[in-house]
Amino acid sequence: MDERINEIAQNIKIVRDNIEKACSRCGRDPKEVTLIAVSKTKPVEDVRAAMAAGMEYFGENKVQELTMKMDTITEPLHWNMIGHLQKNKVKYIVGRAELIHSVDSLDLAQKIQSEAAKKNAVANILLEVNVSGEESKFGIRPEQLEDLVRQIAVLPNVHIKGLMTVAPFTEDPEENRQYFRNLRNLAVDIKSKNIDNVTMSVLSMGMTGDYMVAIEEGATMVRVGTGIFGERNYVC
Repeated sequence: MDERINEIAQNIKIVRDNIEKACSRCGRDPKEVTLIAVSKTKPVEDVRAAMAAGMEYFGENKVQELTMKMDTITEPLHWNMIGHLQKNKVKYIVGRAELIHSVDSLDLAQKIQSEAAKKNAVANILLEVNVSGEESKFGIRPEQLEDLVRQIAVLPNVHIKGLMTVAPFTEDPEENRQYFRNLRNLAVDIKSKNIDNVTMSVLSMGMTGDYMVAIEEGATMVRVGTGIFGERNYVC
C-alpha cells in the first residue's frame, strides 16, 4: 500500500509542476487553477492516498459512486459532480456536491431548483457546452448558451458559476486549443451581459491529455484522473 501512496503522491507532484509550467508560460498565478482529482472507478484507498498528498478537490462521473465516497470519507472535501447527470439522480447530490459541472438543459436545471428548494439549499452549477460539435458528447451548442443562461438565471436556488466542456480525445493536445479558446470567449461574452445570478468565474476544461493547453487558454479547473490514479478500473 505504501508503494501505491507514493505513486499517487508522485503523480500529483508531476501534475502540479506541469500546472505551474503552464501558468508560467501564459503569465498566470498557479493559485488561479484548481486541480480536481477524478477518482471515478478508483477505490476509497486511492482517494485517501491523494488526500495524504494534499488533494482536497475530487470529481466523480456517477452519482452512486460520488455518494458512496462522500458517505465513507467523513473528512471535509470539495466534491464535484462532473459526469452526465440524470434528472432522477438529482435528489441524491443537491445539497451535497459542491459544484455540478454538467448541466445541459433547462429541464435539468429546473429539477435541481426543485430539489434545492426542498432542502433550503443553493446548487452551484456549470453549464456544459459542446464546443467541438461531437455527436457523442453531451452539452448544449454554443449558439444555445445565452438563451439557456437567461432561462436558468431566474431560478433562485441555482447559481451559474461558469462553463464546462469535454474536448475530443486526441494524441496532440494542441488540436484542442481552439475549443478551449472558444469556451473562454463564450464565458467572456456571457459575463459582459451582466445577467443577475450569473458569474463566469469558473472554466472547467482540460483533462489528463490536454490540461496544460487548457490552462494556457484560461481554465480555472482542470479534471485529471489517469494522470493521478493511472488507468481506470472497469468491471465488465
